[in-house]
Amino acid sequence: MGETPGTLDELARRAGKWLSLSAAAPERHTTAVVADRFDRITWRDTYEQSAALRELAEELNERHEHTRHHTTDLLTDVFLAAYKVNPRLRERPEMDPSRLVNHQVVTSLVESPAFAELRRETAGDPYAAAMAVLAQATALRRMLEATRGAQDKAEQAKQSQRNAERAATAVTEALQQAAEKTAEPDRADEDGAAPPPAATDAVQQTIEAAEVSEAAAQRAAQAAAQALAAAAPGIRIAARNAVSKAAEGARAEAALMRAWGVGPGELERMPFGQRARLAERLRTSRLAEWAELIGRFRQMADGERARKVENATGELVGVTLGNDLSRVIPSELANLGLPALRAVFAARYAAGELMLYDSQGEQTTGRGAIIACVDTSHSMYEAGPGGITREAWAKACALALLDQARHAGRDFVGILFSAADKLKVFRFPADRPADVAHVLDFAETFLGGGTSYQRPLSAAGALLEEEFNDAARMRGDIVMLTDDDCGVTEEWMRGWNDAKHRLGFRVFGVAIGAPRVAETDSVLDALCDNLRAIEDLTDVHAAADLFRVI
Repeated sequence: MGETPGTLDELARRAGKWLSLSAAAPERHTTAVVADRFDRITWRDTYEQSAALRELAEELNERHEHTRHHTTDLLTDVFLAAYKVNPRLRERPEMDPSRLVNHQVVTSLVESPAFAELRRETAGDPYAAAMAVLAQATALRRMLEATRGAQDKAEQAKQSQRNAERAATAVTEALQQAAEKTAEPDRADEDGAAPPPAATDAVQQTIEAAEVSEAAAQRAAQAAAQALAAAAPGIRIAARNAVSKAAEGARAEAALMRAWGVGPGELERMPFGQRARLAERLRTSRLAEWAELIGRFRQMADGERARKVENATGELVGVTLGNDLSRVIPSELANLGLPALRAVFAARYAAGELMLYDSQGEQTTGRGAIIACVDTSHSMYEAGPGGITREAWAKACALALLDQARHAGRDFVGILFSAADKLKVFRFPADRPADVAHVLDFAETFLGGGTSYQRPLSAAGALLEEEFNDAARMRGDIVMLTDDDCGVTEEWMRGWNDAKHRLGFRVFGVAIGAPRVAETDSVLDALCDNLRAIEDLTDVHAAADLFRVI
């Protein structure tokens, strides 16, 4: 071991390396994602609210009982990587050696090609980030199983590091004791004191033990690094698959929510449990099958609203009189160029006697409630091209009409009907938000049975009468969505026509998958101001004109 140091200074120089190690041990972190106090609070709150997250944590802890804290830290990291707007990972040297496997897993997740796509749906959204963790649960299980060997090596490396740190501390303590012995009065020496042989030997022994511990720690760290390097390719593959699956799930759920008219703002305000139940309901019920169709309907209706211009002119059919300056004919405008005729132009404008282009086109006239009467008789369950049922098409159209009413500040009423004794009314007033659960109840309800026109139309007429009496609003719109034609009595028809004339409402008919219902001698044709037949249930644009005129 070389020459025995003769003085305390020489002994201190020999122990210097270990003194510095014990004095400045670097801080080691157990989580890979850098997080502040608010991030940690968000994680704890989300964890407490999500039974599924807690169950996953318990399961992983049971499987990996000797490293149970590691699995909790891993779930925290996976959540924060998805939740934080700009997640930053710690450098490997900053990590506790026992968490290097976690660091590799999270690094592989963050570096996956689909991670940016995932974060578009999850960043800043605790619920979506929690769902991303759960979507990756299977892959996390596999990665933890596949890295058991590397994790064991990492644990050994951590223990060896602890041993080395304790050995360095022992050197410091032995040197301190040697200094105390040297400072005793009978051993004082102004030129440098020599510690007692026993104290010197104690320091020498702790230095030798520290050197052995350091070498062991280096070997353990190297073995852990090699094991982790061997596992890394498998971790990266599993991570890519996990992130892709999570991104697909997050994208699908976001699309499902959008299709049903649930906006991001509403989702943010929704309690965690309610949002989870809503997502589960949409995923597992038959409503999930309609999401794509509803989304296309809403997109089409949005496009029609964007194109529609109030009081837009259509085909030119002649010249009329009025004061609409947007339709003044050129010869009238020419008078403005002559000072002597400007007063004449102004007088004719005030009297509404300017010559204007006359046109005819579709005008938006509805101001009262929009009422969708949806047939839910047995035949509406029949599927057409693309596997879309008549019921699905009708209700997707009705939900788009609900949006139409919202944009126009009008009440919406959905009336589900079948036989004369089967009717259900869903009201959505314009002055309050449409409750999502109420919308889903409207979409899910199916009455079955035969078909009666009189009962739903009478209910619709009564609602418009009530609206007129309460708010003096007229000119409502009724849309009949059905696949059947059925008779009405003459007495009822007279009362219907009287109400229609008095309240000024319009009736639109949509014959779904049943062209004969739209024939000119059908009862539906007699009832409606405007009737169309829908044969291809994959075509949402067949109803586009409804959203231009309603």
